[in-house]
Amino acid sequence: MESARVAGFGTSIFSEFSRLAVQHGAVNLGQGFPDFDGPKEIAQAAIDAINGGVNQYAVGQGAPQLRAAIAAHAKRFYGQVLDPATEIGVTSGATEAIFDAVLALTNPGDEVVLFEPFYDSYLASVQMAHAVPRFVRLRAPDVTHAQWWLDDAELAAAFTSKTKLVIINTPHNPTGKLFTRAELERIGELTRRAGAVLLSDEVYEHLVFDDGKHVRPATLPGFSDFTLTVSSGGKSFSFTGWKVGWHLGRRELVAAVQKAHQWVTFCSAAPFQAAIGKALELPDSYFQGFVESYTQKRGFLSAALTKAGFEVLPCAGTYFLMARTDRHRKAGEDDVAFCRRLLVDHGIAAIPPSVFYSPEHASHVHGMARFAFCKTQPVLDAAADRLAKL
Repeated sequence: MESARVAGFGTSIFSEFSRLAVQHGAVNLGQGFPDFDGPKEIAQAAIDAINGGVNQYAVGQGAPQLRAAIAAHAKRFYGQVLDPATEIGVTSGATEAIFDAVLALTNPGDEVVLFEPFYDSYLASVQMAHAVPRFVRLRAPDVTHAQWWLDDAELAAAFTSKTKLVIINTPHNPTGKLFTRAELERIGELTRRAGAVLLSDEVYEHLVFDDGKHVRPATLPGFSDFTLTVSSGGKSFSFTGWKVGWHLGRRELVAAVQKAHQWVTFCSAAPFQAAIGKALELPDSYFQGFVESYTQKRGFLSAALTKAGFEVLPCAGTYFLMARTDRHRKAGEDDVAFCRRLLVDHGIAAIPPSVFYSPEHASHVHGMARFAFCKTQPVLDAAADRLAKL
């Protein structure tokens, strides 16, 4: 009795592999959420909010205190000046903000440019809105490219008179790529020419390594008119279950997204909004320590994978490593079959990256797997032990 809108959606690979990980006692480096809590004082702020009576519906656009904190955060880290009353909205996680934006900014038949690999909700949102995806493939590092890269001719060809929305993710899940200023300027040029909106998903904005720089597209000259920035508190503060996200940009864009938001969730959980507002005010030492901790985790898992015979690809941001699996992959085995065998036979759960691609491009990553390093050291130690036995 289900509608055609959802008929093509099966159980996600994340649910399947998490279930298999429990069933087989595997070390779970698959689903991308921390197995530890964020700062104790932020958890206490949520408790204090609950005990203080912040338990009813929040303002639909977001608690005023949180919107003020988001504006201050944008000014502090990016030099952006935003009006909390009209240029910021709060949603139940960044995923809802993205879904609301697709609903609000496209009509059936409009085209949405997606960069492969993409966070899987992007395509589902486009399909449920009856819009049409147009794919641009990010290509893996090779002898002439040190980082993941895109072909300019393919990029330009993805834009048509029907293009209404372009979704990018930087820092990028699952590749760990930081889009360069030059890449963003080219994408922006094409977006402006098409009269479209650029949606920049920046949930990993504070997870950037090796003195790299996250460039927020909305801060580039001329971009503020057509760019909607999306982020959340889950990744930066390790409270992914709180589902507090936000979108910011020109008031007309924010207002359009809010029109969809009011009928999707109406508001995000009030006590968690209060706590994330406090989190955004944490001192620079928190964000520095956050990156230092993840730099150590990245190095540890990268070394363990390399020692086990995987070719680890560069990771400039996020908490994921992509690795080539050719030394361990059987002839004719795609990435889903390899990752399932790695889990069942060797007790290590990873995600096959072809799930982040359109079917026509999935074969380009059949020789890769994605590993998450947002785990405690004992879990990473256990993974290293099992990898050593491959």
